[in-house]
Amino acid sequence: MKKLLVSPSPHIHGKESTQSLMRDVVIALLPSVAVSIYCFGLAAIKLTLIGVLACVAVEYIIAKYMMKTKPTICDYSAVVTGILLALNVPAGLPWWIMVIGCIVAIGIAKMSFGGLGQNLFNPALVGRVFLLISFPVAMTTWTTPESFFGSVEALDAASGATPLAVVKESLAKGMTLPEIFAANNFSYTQMLFVRIGSAGEISAIALLLGFIYLLVRRVIRPTITLSVWAGAIVLSGILWLCNPDQFTDPIFTMLTGGMLLGSIFMATDYVTSPMSTKGMIIFGVGIGVLTVLIRQFGAYPEGISFAILIMNATVPLINMYCKPKRFGK
Repeated sequence: MKKLLVSPSPHIHGKESTQSLMRDVVIALLPSVAVSIYCFGLAAIKLTLIGVLACVAVEYIIAKYMMKTKPTICDYSAVVTGILLALNVPAGLPWWIMVIGCIVAIGIAKMSFGGLGQNLFNPALVGRVFLLISFPVAMTTWTTPESFFGSVEALDAASGATPLAVVKESLAKGMTLPEIFAANNFSYTQMLFVRIGSAGEISAIALLLGFIYLLVRRVIRPTITLSVWAGAIVLSGILWLCNPDQFTDPIFTMLTGGMLLGSIFMATDYVTSPMSTKGMIIFGVGIGVLTVLIRQFGAYPEGISFAILIMNATVPLINMYCKPKRFGK
């Protein structure tokens, strides 16, 4: 009599693995890494290497010596976290602050929940928000990149403010948006290619190339990203139509800050995003709406990091109430 093999689901397996998926994410991030190196040179290389090495080392040490389990550093997830954290901070950030961010991202946001697949919040964003709250001066000291159009000061010229910070500060002083744009010579064309900000925010083109690669490789679905964009565009468009002197238009909203970086690479994280299509839409729209609300009415000029973390916390509820119909129902 032949024995029956009884095992839990899933019973059908695809050819994809965690390692292959994370490797594709690393490849998709390479255009942004390359642009950051082009604009910031050695500082960007150092920051990226420190981020990757620190994240891998922290995960290895915790897994091997504290959790007494087999280290999972070969699945590239720690590498992805290190690169994303490096792309989310100023290029001139001191190395020791970067290491602290990596310890928080991996040690607290990931390994304390049990490791990959069990964390509730996106590790890179937890690390970034922790650094922003703990070291606000260092995290808002931006190095001015060298523009492809030659209209921005040279790299070694020191620092400047992001367009979002300039707009928020100027609006508080009583200026209107047309006056702010004229005084600071803001250009949408320049924002599309290079702008002041974190290392991973300076080129929208590089981020979109990574997005296309992830879609072609079917690593992510476009649902969450497009929902984030839809939520942000609709709300910012309504506010802008109501008062164009006080609220930024949808194009400015999309091309500034970490909107593209967050919506493409962090909101789409498998572990911290909903499983159903309906849930993904709710999740994405929520991120887009919260980002605009925080930018326009909150204390911080940027809001994508906080928006994603807030919506990460709602994922268990979204999954509970957006379950697909059972087979046969």
